[in-house]
Amino acid sequence: MSTALIILHLLLAIGLVGLVLIQHGKGADMGTAFGAGASGSVFGSSGAGNFLTRTTGILAALFFLTSLVLAYLAMQTSESTSLMDGATPAAASAPAATEVPHVPDSAQETPSEVPNIQ
Repeated sequence: MSTALIILHLLLAIGLVGLVLIQHGKGADMGTAFGAGASGSVFGSSGAGNFLTRTTGILAALFFLTSLVLAYLAMQTSESTSLMDGATPAAASAPAATEVPHVPDSAQETPSEVPNIQ
């Protein structure tokens, strides 16, 4: 059910974006006053605005509704899917601080070919 709701939510979002992009802004009405408008369009001279506005409102309401339902369903899941669940603690994998390797005395002497700078 959750997958179908996510697909519906995605389709509503795409439809909502498409309808908003199709609509004309408030400034586009000025061009129709001077004869540049499309009064013979598919929806008539003012029918497109009312139809598109109403459809946009309905899609927006459905989008908000599906958002709320998806949020509610996400809160109801009981299984924890954290990335840190399977991680091992860092202290368990790192060596302890008391395990310092022993360096023999012969390795601490300066080799003879290296000049002494004093």
